[in-house]
Amino acid sequence: MIGEIILYSMGYENAKPLAAKIVTTYKLCSEQLSSQSHYDYGMRAVISVLRAAGNLKQTTVDLSEDILVLRSIIDVNLPKFLSPDVPLFDGITGDLFPGVEIPPPDRASFRKAFEDSCSDSNIQPVKYFYGKIV
Repeated sequence: MIGEIILYSMGYENAKPLAAKIVTTYKLCSEQLSSQSHYDYGMRAVISVLRAAGNLKQTTVDLSEDILVLRSIIDVNLPKFLSPDVPLFDGITGDLFPGVEIPPPDRASFRKAFEDSCSDSNIQPVKYFYGKIV
């Protein structure tokens, strides 16, 4: 219910089912993903997703609310998951948001800064590393 109220306050019109999907995502993650000390499925994690969704709602007007919430869930959670848990997480989000395709964000300037920083630090800018940073 807290998530629903926060989403409504951030301008989401379809807040009730979206809040339920956020809570269900964390419930399924806690049941299906491996147990790691750095995985957080509590209220703190829910609030992080809600804040990210609110920021996306303010900056992105041309995408549907489902896409914004799904992008928030992925952006907040994916960097902390171990590689064996990523396919499971993708399955969870795919089941909760069927048919929702996320357009890739424009991160060209960020990508350039990443590659420059890797070059300066003598590190290879591999795709997996970039994914973890983003």
